[in-house]
Amino acid sequence: MNAAAETVVRVVDRLWSLPRAFVQGLGEALTMLGKAVLWGVRPPYRLGLIVQAMEFIGFGSISIICLVSIFVGGVFGLQMVDAMQKLQVEGYVGPVLTALMVAGRAGSAMATELGSMRITEQIDALTALAVNPIQYLVVPRLLASTIMLPLLTMLFNVMGMVGAYIFAVIIKGVDPGIFVHNVRWYTDLSDVASGLIKSGFFGLAVALIGCHQGYNASGGAKGDQGYQTEASEGTNPH
Repeated sequence: MNAAAETVVRVVDRLWSLPRAFVQGLGEALTMLGKAVLWGVRPPYRLGLIVQAMEFIGFGSISIICLVSIFVGGVFGLQMVDAMQKLQVEGYVGPVLTALMVAGRAGSAMATELGSMRITEQIDALTALAVNPIQYLVVPRLLASTIMLPLLTMLFNVMGMVGAYIFAVIIKGVDPGIFVHNVRWYTDLSDVASGLIKSGFFGLAVALIGCHQGYNASGGAKGDQGYQTEASEGTNPH
């Protein structure tokens, strides 16, 4: 009975740890966002760091955005033409693309950079120098990501249209006049505005998650060394 009870306790504890960790992480991320908002409106305003982060997130992602968007738009146009030709409505092939961003590149880079600074105690050094780490490290990245993601979304949409045009008109033989006409007919200002607003929140979420994970990182080379020492001691025959 004791063994069965211990098994049940372990299973329940493991199941409960998942939602608990999610709620805890969400609370910590929202707390960081609140601190970033408070410190973001206080001087000094580090415009140089914001521009540097915008360059990394925005200009550094142009190549991958163009590459992915052309193929996404092309595959979308190719599949839509095949489906609509069966219904005899192939003239309604149009770009219905969403803001697909390279969250893995920017978010993972921010998490890695801040995590490395945390492990090497650079963040603690900023605190010792009376520099708030949230204002110095997190605020520029949040602002840069929120500003650049809508611009990258527009680039993605344009390049996606180019890819859809290539596959639909050149490869599948759709009339170019009908294609361009329906692009203009399907593309409303409200759709563009909605996509830009969503991409802004998406950029904020990517930067917030990346900064939160890196800012609260732990372990590193010291922890690995300790683990290896304990492992070697456990395997020592003496």
